[in-house]
Amino acid sequence: MFNSVGFVGLLEAFLVISQDTSTSTTAQFAVPTSGEELISNIEDPIAINAQTVCPGYIATDTQNEEHGFKASLKLAGVACNVYGTDVEYLNLTVQYQSVDRLNVNIVPTYLDASNISWYLLSESLVPKPATEEEGFPETDLMLSWSNEPSFGFKVIRKATGDIVFDTEGTILVFEDQFIELVSALPENYNLYGLGERIHGLRLGNNFTATIYAADAATPIDRNIYGVHPFYLDTRYYEVDSSGVVKLKTDNETDRSKEYLSASHGVFLRNAHGQEVLLRTHNITWRTIGGSIDLYFYSGPTQQEVTKSYQISTVGLPAMQQYFTLGYHQCRWGYSNWSQLAEVVANFERFEIPLENIWSDIDYMKLYRDFENDPVRFSYSEGGKFLDKIHQSGRHWIPIVDAAIWDSNPENVSDVYPTHERGSAEDVWLKDSNGSIYVGDVWPGYSVFPDWHHPKAKDFWTNELLLWYQKVPYDGIWLDMNEASSFCVGSCRAHNLSLGPVHPPFALPGPVDEYPEGFEITNSTKATLSSRAEPSASETPTPGFLRTKPTPGIRNVNYPPYVINHVQRGHDLAVKAISPNATHADGVLEYDVHNLWGYQETEATYHALLNVFPGKRPFIITRSTFAGSGQWAGHWGGDNVSKWANMYFSISHALSFSLFGIPMFGVDTCGFYGNSDMELCSRWMQLSAFFPFYRNHNVLAANPQEPYVWASVIDSSKTAMKIRYALLPYLYTLFYLAHTTGSTVMRALSWEFPNDPSLASIDTQFLLGPSLMVVPVLEPQMDTVKGIFPGVGTGENWYDWYTQEVFDAQPGVNTTIAAPLGHIPVFVRGGSVLPMQQPAQVTRDVRNSPWSLLVTLSNDKTAAGQLYVDDGESLIPSATLYIDFAASGSNLFATSRGSWKDHNPLANVTVLGVSSAPSSITFKDKRVPADSIFYNSSTQVLVVSKLQNFTQEGAWSESWILKW
Repeated sequence: MFNSVGFVGLLEAFLVISQDTSTSTTAQFAVPTSGEELISNIEDPIAINAQTVCPGYIATDTQNEEHGFKASLKLAGVACNVYGTDVEYLNLTVQYQSVDRLNVNIVPTYLDASNISWYLLSESLVPKPATEEEGFPETDLMLSWSNEPSFGFKVIRKATGDIVFDTEGTILVFEDQFIELVSALPENYNLYGLGERIHGLRLGNNFTATIYAADAATPIDRNIYGVHPFYLDTRYYEVDSSGVVKLKTDNETDRSKEYLSASHGVFLRNAHGQEVLLRTHNITWRTIGGSIDLYFYSGPTQQEVTKSYQISTVGLPAMQQYFTLGYHQCRWGYSNWSQLAEVVANFERFEIPLENIWSDIDYMKLYRDFENDPVRFSYSEGGKFLDKIHQSGRHWIPIVDAAIWDSNPENVSDVYPTHERGSAEDVWLKDSNGSIYVGDVWPGYSVFPDWHHPKAKDFWTNELLLWYQKVPYDGIWLDMNEASSFCVGSCRAHNLSLGPVHPPFALPGPVDEYPEGFEITNSTKATLSSRAEPSASETPTPGFLRTKPTPGIRNVNYPPYVINHVQRGHDLAVKAISPNATHADGVLEYDVHNLWGYQETEATYHALLNVFPGKRPFIITRSTFAGSGQWAGHWGGDNVSKWANMYFSISHALSFSLFGIPMFGVDTCGFYGNSDMELCSRWMQLSAFFPFYRNHNVLAANPQEPYVWASVIDSSKTAMKIRYALLPYLYTLFYLAHTTGSTVMRALSWEFPNDPSLASIDTQFLLGPSLMVVPVLEPQMDTVKGIFPGVGTGENWYDWYTQEVFDAQPGVNTTIAAPLGHIPVFVRGGSVLPMQQPAQVTRDVRNSPWSLLVTLSNDKTAAGQLYVDDGESLIPSATLYIDFAASGSNLFATSRGSWKDHNPLANVTVLGVSSAPSSITFKDKRVPADSIFYNSSTQVLVVSKLQNFTQEGAWSESWILKW
């Protein structure tokens, strides 16, 4: 068996095959892919520790300002120049920007056009949070500083005196290619975030988080596609019998004791490559450029931290169109319109909901953006297919890659209009010598739009508009936008006459790897795969290139400090645009590499506003940066059909909730490798409760559409029925995220902040405040253990299926029956969930009668919300908002807004009703006895046939239901 990194490595070792529409298997020319072999600093036994050799700084000339103060920082001794050239003079600015936000900014004193991009992240690329104009009398945080033994500072929470960030006693290092900042942390700290990577939700205290955008599939614990230098720090406190509060520093939870918590957030606004070293008692932040632009968010809850981070800093997440919450089906290998039609027909045949059918790179003409293959995906046949699925309420989403094919100069007959139009506007990224930078991506020799060029966005908009006129897509899937390139450096030197050059690895042939656990489930049939990863002994240990800094000169290709980058040899140019590529404004790719996908996503968002005037763009993007959620959702990338990948999908999703990108999902059932019935069954049910729900797998692997296995059909439909019924609840959660900065998918510890036993729980999760999912994440199991938070303090949880209160003990991993095909789902007491009738497409759900599920708390109360609009407008002309509140034996629905929803209310189900009501009224009118059902054993009350009372629409007016 081999992991995703090994899989790609094996592909690269095979013969290169042709990728045109012919069936030729003749080997084609491929460019070199290997770079230098470097040793990362954290692995280098002779690496210099900057803390022991650098002098630090001394602060002088402090000047108070309206919202803080400024000071000058000067090197406190002889420059160490350990991983670059020390900057002798720095400016420190401390701003109290709002009641709950503090900014610490440290930049070089002397900046001009020659070096400003080395240090300052342009506000035109990534907006900088502003200080609130209106004064605020008090702030939650305060900063103190000291010059003993050199400059350091503390950020303190005023209310408790807790030190949330403390660099005193450490050395500040600020060089042109290396910055180091160290802060103390309490023992057994709880940090979350610092993405993107595949890792547990709670980051360990002996872990190094590399942050650098990479085309690297999904290796565990390594840097992958996105860059999010933000973390949440949650600290628990024990309250003793006398009321004294003290910091909790162990991992034990005593149920007889009372606990409190306080959370804060930290964001480093820096787009350069970074490493964050989490150690037993401190955190060390290292970057290979940029400046120190730190933001502290006081909280003191996760909800408040996340809202402040989004509202002030990275922007509120995009509101999704209603249809995007339906099910999505994709595959690399749907090779023509007829196959797509067959897939859609199979979903209809088996009555499995399907909202969106996707196309991977199969549809492209020779893998070129904005051109369909004229034979397999002709525009004429595509028009018929798309008309049919659009009439059925479905949608088509195609992939768009980052690079544009660079036409072969010796083949003038092969015209590529997209390339010609871009060349006419000169929008391509340049090499360091001023020539066009040529990469190698799927179509072969390729060029990259330079998002710093003033005409690049207009070019991109025009291409998407022209393409839409030929094939009316419904959204865009952005891939390869780290941005990825298969050759090292510009390929222009590599024999352009041999183009089209092809990727330096074979397309996946038949995947002969057995599904994980096959030797258990099919022990008599299992055989060893004929392919295996090379053993360590077969690979000679290379020598390493070590770069020493040269005063005044930046080595951007091989910076002196080597981050533990996931790519081969830790070389920044491997599978990426070279760091010395140059943008139209003179900025080097080294300084903005992590923003390429972010900028492409923004350009695509605004392009789609032109394609679909007045409608919300739908974009799923691979490479993200802090703030990408304003425009797009994200999928977890090229995962593997393994149980571990399904497990890590939960923590991956929760991390993106912290990053302000709630529209998140993974390749359900796995991308690489072969899934099997059990894994796919469990995964299809788990992903049904993720915001973005898509199945996607690799070329030549076994099919894994849910209809492949009869049992997966049943399990998928079971979970989908719940999802589709709850689409109004899910849509409302997205509206609240879009307008207030709240989260959609939530960790238990966020919703129950005073229970330290929940700090590392990432095997179950909440969808909004009310729905808890406890999935099976291991093979060959028919039970699962789950925590039921809050049951010791009055919470109750209702089983979705039985509608009874689940019998659980405080703080105990409770065994839950979970045979294959069943995913445990629980509704929190005190909730009102708006629902509609499940259907095959969301359009039919939206046109169905309403119902309400009311789960009474122990004190017989409940509350909920519902948001309704047209489901697609960027700025809806009319909206409707309903507040639900239950108290005693009354349910109130209070409507406000001008959107007219004409669907009636069909029924109300109330759980936890202790006795049969003698009579029930709705809008002060008596409900007939034949519309009332009460089960005394389960304490469930159902009031049905309410259509008779709501013919003008369930929410046409406010009402009261009394029982």
